[in-house]
Amino acid sequence: MVQRLSVLDQTIAAAGQPAHVAIRNTVALAQHCERLGYARFWVSEHHNHPTILGTAPEILISAIAATTSHIRVGSAGIMLPHYAPFKVAEQFRVLDALAPGRIDLGLGRAPGSDGLTAFALHPLANERPAQFPSDVRDLLAWVSGAPLADGHPFAAVRAHPMSDTVPETWILGSSTYGAQVAAHFGLPYCFAWFFTDGQGARQALRVYQGAYQPSERHPHPHAGICVWALAADSEEEAQYHFTSRAIWRLSRDRGVFLPFEAPDVAAAQPLSTAEAKRVEQLRRDSLVGTKEHVAARIRELAEDLDVQEVAVVTWTYDEAVRQRSYELLAQAFGHAEQGVATTTESVPLQS
Repeated sequence: MVQRLSVLDQTIAAAGQPAHVAIRNTVALAQHCERLGYARFWVSEHHNHPTILGTAPEILISAIAATTSHIRVGSAGIMLPHYAPFKVAEQFRVLDALAPGRIDLGLGRAPGSDGLTAFALHPLANERPAQFPSDVRDLLAWVSGAPLADGHPFAAVRAHPMSDTVPETWILGSSTYGAQVAAHFGLPYCFAWFFTDGQGARQALRVYQGAYQPSERHPHPHAGICVWALAADSEEEAQYHFTSRAIWRLSRDRGVFLPFEAPDVAAAQPLSTAEAKRVEQLRRDSLVGTKEHVAARIRELAEDLDVQEVAVVTWTYDEAVRQRSYELLAQAFGHAEQGVATTTESVPLQS
């Protein structure tokens, strides 16, 4: 049973649209999804990517938190190898002060970029990923106010401001590595199904469940997946708007990253026989259709994988279509109580 339905937004560039519109669309979508009763609204971190403009999640989180009142807001994720854990802790302590009890700190190990860009972000880009577990350990202490281990070189350092609430930390991943880190520290874990088309999900989630070490805040494992989905009022309408995504995927598979095209423009692109077959496969495999169809497939997937939470990411050229998709899914899953920030233990969405 899907206990909680959440949102991931990647701030997509639409062809012919100024970049600032995409950023503002993210903030507006968060407000829309709060009204619809979604539990969380997460924003991603990518760099040097012509399609995905969300380069600074900590700034977007601040803007969203300031214009919403009860939905949880967070990162999916902060790519920790780019940064000093202490600075990330300070950023999220400030965010928690702005929106007490509503901030999620999702952490990832992947670069969210190409190799050259990773070096531009951090000169030790090759070395930092190997320190991910120890960086998570230190970050957890700083963000919660817990002491670092005796003998730690930064044991006297504290991340401010401190308060009665603490950001909720998640580990995000697409392999067993992140699952093991989440299990070791007793943290919630979310698998990037949308990024891998599900490859490795079952194994990673089994590792997480089997190796989980209870923590004070999370005595039981809490697993989620993030899926790409698009709902519309009819199957035909959904498939029409999905054309933009399908053609973008073909370009991505060739290593070409472009702004998102309108469905008519995407549909006019000539395709080889192999490309046409690939598009048809994408239409069959993707969570696209009416709200009943998409919701049923999400429930089936969540039950099969034994996850408690599903985050949905949706790309469309037309922003109104994207907002309608989230509205339809909210209708299919029911509405959570509004007006109170939620946590992994709070009242769930009905399924």
